Amino acid sequence: MGTPVRAGAVALVLALVLGTLGGCTSDAPATPPPSGPPSVADPTNFSHGPVDPSARGDAAVSVGTVARHLDIPWGMTFLPDGSALVTERRTLRILRIGPGRAANGTLSVAPVTKISEATSDNEGGLLGIAASPRFALDQTVYIYYTTDVDNRIAKLKLNERPKPIVTGIPKSGIHDGGRLAFGPDGYLYASTGEASHTEAAQDLRSLGGKILRMTLDGKPPPGNPFRGSLVWSYGHRNPEGMDWDADGNMYVAEIGEALWDELNIIKPGGNYGWPLVEGIGGKPQYVDPVVTWHPEVGVSAGVAVLGGTAIVTCLRGQRIYLVGVGGVGREQKAGSRPTEGGEPDTWGVRWRPGAGVTGRPVEALATKYGRLRTAIKAPDGSVWLTTSNRDGRNDKGPSIEDDRILRLTLRPEAAPGPR
Repeated sequence: MGTPVRAGAVALVLALVLGTLGGCTSDAPATPPPSGPPSVADPTNFSHGPVDPSARGDAAVSVGTVARHLDIPWGMTFLPDGSALVTERRTLRILRIGPGRAANGTLSVAPVTKISEATSDNEGGLLGIAASPRFALDQTVYIYYTTDVDNRIAKLKLNERPKPIVTGIPKSGIHDGGRLAFGPDGYLYASTGEASHTEAAQDLRSLGGKILRMTLDGKPPPGNPFRGSLVWSYGHRNPEGMDWDADGNMYVAEIGEALWDELNIIKPGGNYGWPLVEGIGGKPQYVDPVVTWHPEVGVSAGVAVLGGTAIVTCLRGQRIYLVGVGGVGREQKAGSRPTEGGEPDTWGVRWRPGAGVTGRPVEALATKYGRLRTAIKAPDGSVWLTTSNRDGRNDKGPSIEDDRILRLTLRPEAAPGPR
């Protein structure tokens, strides 16, 4: 995080392709664009901001519906047989999606279990889920859920009760974080929110406002930056989505306050600034995000990286962004500008070419599916997305098909890098 709070050849190819292709079909028509760019957001306003009339992101993606009529699907993980396990935040259920199909052509949906130990509390409830890397042998998944006293992480065999491995993560009705994912190193990572206690984000003794890294038993593994601690990075407000690129760079989508939401590249031991800064600030003691959005076009909640493209989902913004990240992890080129965007004609988006972002992020699917939360890579190379239109924050309410799981593919001619 960076702005003080109140108290490219790859990119060129993408731009040329997106400028020439036509749009794709969708379940609902896009809202006509307002006449001007967004202003600084009111954090109590959940209505989406304007659609950029110059964007051609829809030409770069194809989208189909995998499952319908869910209730706030939140976490997803894939199993060796190709099926997916999906958590529902409010109902506290785990569902199995596929691999068979229903009569209407969508994948079958079957309840697996309910986590009665969890408590649904606004943004809390049954959140993240990640299958063990040894699932075929141990039949174990890991879940993140809210209780009456905390947020916690547990291991779960699907026919048994959860066994907590990390407890004492701060809880609240808001800012609970909650994503789980196994990294390329085989360790389990978790994103935790500061649970409306802003001071927790800078406190290394607290598990709130952090990215955590742990063994399968919830212990600090070798290589963690703070001895005896699960903390991998700190200074976060409400991080959710996590993914890695082919080079091992870790991406986290983070929900900010009233100024900027963020896409961060996580460095072990890095301080991301909250609550002292928000957005791109250029202060050397903090790690700046690589892209930021105003909340009315953002509230970035999920991220999945395909080749040189990061697909970032937005809740309030009701869209995705395609971010060229082919330069992430490489040294900054001499003379490159530290930041682009942020002016009225950039529609509330800032990005950092010097940090490896290869061009202006391109929006797609604006207002077509409502609030978009989770993004996770599927075994077939697609990306599955979840909607969150039954959470009371879509100003137009849910559609008759909500909530949905969507399957997104990048069109090969438009992909900004190897897939």
